[in-house]
Amino acid sequence: MNPKHIHIADYNYSLPDERIAKYPIAERDHSKLLVYQHGEVSEDVFYHIVSYLPKGSLMVFNNTKVIQARIHFRKETGALIEVFLLEPALPNDYELMFQTRGACSWNCLVGNAKKWKEGTLKRELEIGGEKVTFCAEKDLLSDGKRISFTWDNNHFSFAEVIEAIGELPIPPYLNRETEESDKTTYQTVYSKIKGSVAAPTAGLHFTDDVLKAIDEHGVDREELTLHVGAGTFKPVKSEEIEGHEMHTEYISVKRQTIEKLLAHDCSAIAVGTTSVRTLESLYYIGVKLCRNSQLEEGDLHVNQWEPYELAEQGCTISPREALQAIVDMMVKHRLQTLHSSTQIIIAPGYDYKIVKMLVTNFHQPQSTLLLLVSAFVKGDWHKIYDYALAHEFRFLSYGDSSLLIP
Repeated sequence: MNPKHIHIADYNYSLPDERIAKYPIAERDHSKLLVYQHGEVSEDVFYHIVSYLPKGSLMVFNNTKVIQARIHFRKETGALIEVFLLEPALPNDYELMFQTRGACSWNCLVGNAKKWKEGTLKRELEIGGEKVTFCAEKDLLSDGKRISFTWDNNHFSFAEVIEAIGELPIPPYLNRETEESDKTTYQTVYSKIKGSVAAPTAGLHFTDDVLKAIDEHGVDREELTLHVGAGTFKPVKSEEIEGHEMHTEYISVKRQTIEKLLAHDCSAIAVGTTSVRTLESLYYIGVKLCRNSQLEEGDLHVNQWEPYELAEQGCTISPREALQAIVDMMVKHRLQTLHSSTQIIIAPGYDYKIVKMLVTNFHQPQSTLLLLVSAFVKGDWHKIYDYALAHEFRFLSYGDSSLLIP
């Protein structure tokens, strides 16, 4: 079947509101763990996950950190305007952005935009006892999506400013305000690289104790970065998924991680759908380089339907050849980290290249993430979700977890 003609209505299920976890449980690693193993479903506690992981395997985590991306301004008229940071515009590099002092610009969503046609929004704040005036202005040449920010105290970086003024954006389906506790509970214990507007929630169950147990069990661990965009919550509104445009997300992967994948026979246990999207995108980046070794980082974006088009063409490039091509390109250009972007959509009909086991939460009905899971378990998602609903599992970002072994 052509994935473009999948009817999203076929991936619906009834999710009662009371099954959506509004808050995390007290101890992260005490969440329930559904284990799907070769078609059989059972349950356990998350801190036992290590017993299901093959010794000598490689587990890959997304180390992105959620930023306080929601900024509120009040106009002199009293209107409340929300500016939601989506992705850096100038500078367009995440690392440089958070080090910037004095001025920068972002592509944003604006709430209550009708009340802010033009003019400057201002907020007074205090950082470490010093006063700062923070301003936002629309770039009218960018359809109002690009917002320029300035602040009058160069002692402070943009990272410090939004830490003081911003609000952590918890998922809209929690139907509640962000609370102080979310600043801790909505970050993974290994989060490092700032840039996401949503957490890679499969990682929320891991604790330092579980990570230590994984190490002691003889499982290798590597990290990569995919900055989760607001598009992760974008519903599929088209009847067939051909009409759904996937959002672009930015990825960075160290050369040593790709070399570690090669050492592990190009196989990985992915923690979360964001790690899946990054790992599988690496294969298609490598295919581009196998076909044209002159390509550079800026030419390596993975398009939404590229995997399926390559399959139709009968692409025979192996994961090893693809990953080796990336390493060769990085050595040639003396790159320690690969920076690229992906729009990949993983749906039934997709042939997984690198991911062999998946740790993931329970996803919304009719979502692209549910399509990804269905593709991974060869269409057997109903068995997993029926079990979870019948056995009191908690759903979505703060909910319970699953380990999927096809």
